[in-house]
Amino acid sequence: MSDSLDPIVAAWADRIRAAAADRIALHVRGGGSKDFYGRSVRGERFDTTDYRGIVAYEPTELVVTVRAGTPLAELEAELAAKGQMLAFEPPHFGSGATVGGAVAAGLSGPRRAAAGALRDFVLGVKLLDGRGEVLRFGGQVMKNVAGYDVSRLMAGSLGTLGVLLEVSLKVLPRPVAEATLRFDLGEAEAIGRLNAWGGRPLPISASAWADGALTVRLSGAEAAVQAALADLGGERVGADEAAAFWLGVREQTLPWFGAGVGGGALWRLSMPSAAAPLKLGGERFMEWGGAQRWLRSTEPAGRIRERAAQLGGHATLFRGGDRSGAVFHPLPAPLLAIHRRLKDAFDPADIFNPGRLHQDF
Repeated sequence: MSDSLDPIVAAWADRIRAAAADRIALHVRGGGSKDFYGRSVRGERFDTTDYRGIVAYEPTELVVTVRAGTPLAELEAELAAKGQMLAFEPPHFGSGATVGGAVAAGLSGPRRAAAGALRDFVLGVKLLDGRGEVLRFGGQVMKNVAGYDVSRLMAGSLGTLGVLLEVSLKVLPRPVAEATLRFDLGEAEAIGRLNAWGGRPLPISASAWADGALTVRLSGAEAAVQAALADLGGERVGADEAAAFWLGVREQTLPWFGAGVGGGALWRLSMPSAAAPLKLGGERFMEWGGAQRWLRSTEPAGRIRERAAQLGGHATLFRGGDRSGAVFHPLPAPLLAIHRRLKDAFDPADIFNPGRLHQDF
């Protein structure tokens, strides 16, 4: 196959086959900006940053294919030059963030509730599996999907299924106009207001609530943004301040996310947007119209997960805490069995990031 002619891919394939034969764990890693995420990592470092560059970019087709080791900032700069963007606003969490790392982590930023999650924009992938074979899934158009959408399995897999080589992503035009509003609201009132707005044709592209203040971003056509500004009221936030705020939300550089705030570990809770306030000890931060709740707390993990389940959601230990145990919400046995079969199919020798997602694999 043509990929075997690439010296980097060939060398990687040889190393994978040798590791599989000797049962040597490999820590598949790009820039390392998300090493904190998931369970504790072990294995020999397998650096993917040498395999980089934009393979194909068709602005008129709203699709880009890029090698996984490409710096995320480099791709975003290229898209911005054409007036386009990654609509899911992937967090970088560091200057070394790569495209492959963003896909493997599966994390989306402030615009996720309006635009969709990272996995919704993955059109196709090329990867090396645990046998050192190059596999291709999906394509470069949205309609190129038949049967199981295997390419989207890579989103959030944290490198446990293979080494990503290339990713094809759908991109979108940058909005013509944006504006940010701020409201003084308590948590319950903010949840109610966001859900009421969610049922209306408003151009809300992001929301964030903390410490009695709800901040909302409007994006779209100039007329739509201006009409929403007049309709919603609130305090208008200056453009520079707004840009810094939403970047701080995406990258978790706002003071609220500081390690000392509230004490304890940082939890990420996913739940229905209309779910009631958490009523757990600690500090709370809310995004995505109420569907994503952040909690800085010293509460026991069992109590946090129990409360999340009561509200129809689940909880992930995002930063800090004990990363040797269950970091992600425990899966029901049938779903865990499906994960195990997928792992066995892609990585039969269990060499890729073992234990990163769950203790069993």
